[in-house]
Amino acid sequence: MASDAKKLQPIIVKKVKKGGHAAHGGAWKIAYADFVTAMMAFFLLMWLLGSTTDGDKKGISDFFSAPMKVAMAGGSGTGASNSILPGGGADLTQMVGQARQGDSKELAQKKKEQEAIRAEAAKQDAKKMAALSAKISGIISNNPRLAEFSSQIRLQTTPDGLQIQIVDDQKRPMFDTGSAVVKPYMRDILREIGTALSGVENKISLDGHTDRAPYGSGERGYSNWELSADRANASRRELVAAGMPDDKVARVVGLASSILLEPDQPLSPVNRRISIIVMTREAEERLLGTGRTPVSSLSNTDAGETATR
Repeated sequence: MASDAKKLQPIIVKKVKKGGHAAHGGAWKIAYADFVTAMMAFFLLMWLLGSTTDGDKKGISDFFSAPMKVAMAGGSGTGASNSILPGGGADLTQMVGQARQGDSKELAQKKKEQEAIRAEAAKQDAKKMAALSAKISGIISNNPRLAEFSSQIRLQTTPDGLQIQIVDDQKRPMFDTGSAVVKPYMRDILREIGTALSGVENKISLDGHTDRAPYGSGERGYSNWELSADRANASRRELVAAGMPDDKVARVVGLASSILLEPDQPLSPVNRRISIIVMTREAEERLLGTGRTPVSSLSNTDAGETATR
């Protein structure tokens, strides 16, 4: 029986199940991805800062310090792109503001071309002024009546053009005392000069000057300023009567005694004069404000001027 019981005893097999490690998730992968993204953003920022000009950096700084002010005022620092956000621009190769490096080369090339055109125009003007000076000198020397007054006609080439000065003489005044009535010989001189200037393309500037003697007669409030302007305008009429087109006159100015020809002798007759300047194109641009250079006064006619049209 005992042997039978042993045969009937069940056999128990113990199976041990080996479990894996405790679950800890994939959070490290997310942290690593964030780190890589941050490093890429950092290196991108460093590259942008290295390729950005100081002007753009200043604009970015101003935008973040006062965004509304920069957005409303605009400027090179705020950008000029089509983006709704101020600043930046579509072209990352830009070197100065919103201008690309290629654009800068084109601008430099255009500037060189303009300078070459100006230099050529200056040469042409110099030739014209020299020819005009020789022409007027020839007219004076070949005319016996004008040759008598050659000492009162002074020609000088200046950076602004050909300056023709008709100075007064104690024995031969150009105008009646205290008036703008032109003397006959002065009329002849102006008519001959007007004829010579009739074919000149350049603009003309007319300046009237007096000595420092105060104007002591005439109606109240009339001074050397008005007298010099009236004399310059009377000279303009004589030039136009000789055939010079009136639209060649760029300005008529009365300078009184503000610019003396002989400062050491303020009462000298030579200080009473009419100055005619045949201006170069550059001088025209500066005077009329039509050129690329700022407006500035002409040489020998730039102090204390009172313009009278």
